[in-house]
Amino acid sequence: MAKEAPKPAQKPQAAKPAAGKGQPKKGDAAPQAGTAAKGRPKGAGEVPPRLKEAFQRTVLPAIMKERGYTNPFQVPRLEKIVINMGVGEGRENAKVLDFATADLQTIAGQKPIVTRAKKSIANFKLREGVPIGAKVTLRGARMYEFLDRLISIALPRVRDFKGVPPKGFDGRGNYALGLREQVIFPEIVFDKVDKIRGMDINIVTTARTDEDAKTLLTHLGMPFRE
Repeated sequence: MAKEAPKPAQKPQAAKPAAGKGQPKKGDAAPQAGTAAKGRPKGAGEVPPRLKEAFQRTVLPAIMKERGYTNPFQVPRLEKIVINMGVGEGRENAKVLDFATADLQTIAGQKPIVTRAKKSIANFKLREGVPIGAKVTLRGARMYEFLDRLISIALPRVRDFKGVPPKGFDGRGNYALGLREQVIFPEIVFDKVDKIRGMDINIVTTARTDEDAKTLLTHLGMPFRE
């Protein structure tokens, strides 16, 4: 009686992964290459702001030693920077407001919002809800980057610059500064400017007194007038 031929050994099949664990479902979008890495500063590139690093390394220890703080969290910090550009003629010509908004976006690196009149004033021919300017609020990395460019590049380009006035504090640790021209920022191309406009810059800090706020801004490089 003939013996049966041995059956060929079957290859072991790989275990199928359970559904929903690491497998993209049908209809899901494929992961895009070059997604933002975790931990990247918001609104900035991979390199952290230079002024923020300087605050952690040199400014923080210097203020602690000067003011006698024992805890680093007692040191005042920057909270936000608000830039406001008034455009009174924007109520009659909307195109003028577009130019101002574009300039402010180029300077701040962030899209501004349009400010509107809160109430009607007959003497100024102003009606409630009419656009009268643009405003942008900077926090985090963009705040430090803007302040760095303001101190090291923009202010030295002001004609006959002798320092910023030290009387711009409001009594609660915040500082207000007015600029007459937006062309002092190198991002603005002079040939493309339709009109010279000024702006108000409000630097909000966590300081409780004006003296603490001035100490913080001085160590950050703000050139106060003597």
